[in-house]
Parts: sequence; structure tokens; C-alpha cells
Amino acid sequence: MNETFSIKGEIIPRILQFKFDAGTSRGILKKKKTFIIKVTSSAFPGWVGYGEAGPLVGLSVDDREDFNEQVNLVLERIHKMEFPNHTEKILQLLNDAVPSSMPSLQFALETALLDLINGGKRRMYPNGFYDNHQAIPINGLIWMGNKDFMLHQVRTKIDEGYTCIKIKIGALDFEQECSVLKFIRNQFSDSDMTIRVDANGAFGLKEALSKLFVLSKFQIHSIEQPIPKGNVEMMTELCRKTPIPIALDEELIGINGHEMSSRLLDDIQPQYIILKPTLLGGIKKSSAWIKLAEERNIGWWITSALESNIGLNAIAQFASTYMPKLPQGLGTGQLYHNNFRSPLKIEKGWLRYDPDLAWEI
Repeated sequence: MNETFSIKGEIIPRILQFKFDAGTSRGILKKKKTFIIKVTSSAFPGWVGYGEAGPLVGLSVDDREDFNEQVNLVLERIHKMEFPNHTEKILQLLNDAVPSSMPSLQFALETALLDLINGGKRRMYPNGFYDNHQAIPINGLIWMGNKDFMLHQVRTKIDEGYTCIKIKIGALDFEQECSVLKFIRNQFSDSDMTIRVDANGAFGLKEALSKLFVLSKFQIHSIEQPIPKGNVEMMTELCRKTPIPIALDEELIGINGHEMSSRLLDDIQPQYIILKPTLLGGIKKSSAWIKLAEERNIGWWITSALESNIGLNAIAQFASTYMPKLPQGLGTGQLYHNNFRSPLKIEKGWLRYDPDLAWEI
């Protein structure tokens, strides 16, 4: 076994095309630009590691015009480094080497290097998802659109066997969104179908609490980010008064270090937090958030952020190490016409790794 190794990395852009107009409170998504990070090493001849850096437009701190240039600057620095053949030490070295302003690159390099040292087989480290084909429970995602489109998605997810769905809200007329929720509850009790909603910060500060009370009539499991990030005092008040558990999502973006993260959770005291490795800075930083949450009895789950199957596979393996009982937000692999073919497979609300299916790359 090689004690240390150096790498060569390159960045490969890819435009992912949505199968439909994906509506969010921030607008309609038709395509998604992502970047595959490919790493090789003379210490591991014939092996190739892949990771994915996929900043989200208007949301990620590394959504910037000079993204490619910044990636190449980091790669130049990393090409001069020697890495130990040890998972935790690799994660720590990358944590020190990649600026916090490039969270999606941090995640991509972490997973690419771990893939490389484990044989270039899209396996990051020992985990039940890849090694034992253990399925992970996931929620079905309902995108914004007109009422008929949303109801069609709901019926499809129900027919596909999902028992937990997440509905994007905040862009349509609120009464229409409530009518979709009413339709679901008229057919399924909360014991048969779990409903999560995601407002992506769309509620106004003055109306948020009253809307939460209206939504509570539909036995909602949780609501993600009801108001825009940065309104800590108001979010704190909402979490104290809410009839529906609140999950912080965008609120965590750009918060770095133990002290800042601890202070945020201690101030707001949310019921849940959402972990998106692409937006938070990868595996090591997401793990730190989970530790802080569990110390405070705050619930959590892990969510993909519109990655291709390259990134989704890595996030699923990360989630698998925690043996999650709650449904995770890992159902985005079916969104694109031109996704990478992969062994990832969704069956009745569970994400599985099917070794009989091959990777495209």
C-alpha cells in the first residue's frame, strides 16, 4: 500500500438538461451546469476518481463567473501536495487546502480522492449502501407548477410507492398550494403519507407564522426554510412558536467553523437541519454539523442539491454511514435527460445500488 501519493486533477463541465420545467420559488430551472472533477495518480495506475462540484445559481457561495479559474488555482496548489492513504487525513488536508468560499469543490475533491484510493469504482469508503446494497428511504419530490401539474406529480409518487413526499411551495397562490395538500390528506392520513414542504425562504416575515398555522391543518411533518436566510431573530421566534417543526436549510450556507455553527444552532434552536454537502463544504463539514445537531437533540437529514448521479452516489454513501431511519432527500437522480448512467435505482421510495447496472464512465 502506498503511504503517500500525489495527484493530477482536471475539471470537466457538463450541462444537465431537466426533463421538465422545474419550478422553485427562485424561478424555473431548465438546465443545470455541473463540473466533474477527475483525479489520477501514478501511485494508483489505471485507477480514476471522480467527484462533482455543482454550485447552485443564486444560492451557492461559489456560484461565481470565475468558478473554472478558481478551481484551477486550487488544483495547482493540490498538485504539489502529498496525501496519506487514509480517509480522515485526506479529508483534513483538503479542509485546510480548499478555501471555504468553494464548498462544492471541497465536496468534489473529497469524493474524487476517496474514490481513487478505493479503486476508482465509485466507492468512497466502507458503507452499507454500496457494499451490502442496503436501501436508503427517500422522499419523493414534488416540484412547483400549476395545480394540475403538482397533483399529477403527487399521484405519480403515490403510485410509485412513496410514503413520504416533499412539496415545493411559495411561488404559487397560497390557497392553490393548500388545495394540493388538502387533496393528499383527503386520501391519506399522516400515518400513511408523510408530507414535508419546502418554502425556500419564500414567506414574508409578517405572514410566516400565520401561514404555518394554516399549513398545520394538513399534519405537515416539517417545513424547510420558511423565511429568507439571515433573519435570525425572526427565525428564532418562529421556531419557538411554530405549530410545524422547522428545518433550517439555506440558513446553514456560508456558516463556517465550530463557533459560528454552534452559535447559530444555539440561537435559533430549530427542530431540524438539512445537510447538503455540495452547499456546506463536503463530507467533513457536513459531519461536523450532524455532531452539533445531535448534541442539541436537533433532528437532521441529508439532501442532494441537483447533482448528477456522480454526486448523488457519493451523498448516498455518506448518508448510509449513519444508517438513517428518516427518509433522506436523495431522489433527484431522475431529473435529467442526460444524466450519467449508473447503478442507482429508485424502488417504492427507496434508493438502492444495483451492482448489475454499470456506470457510464
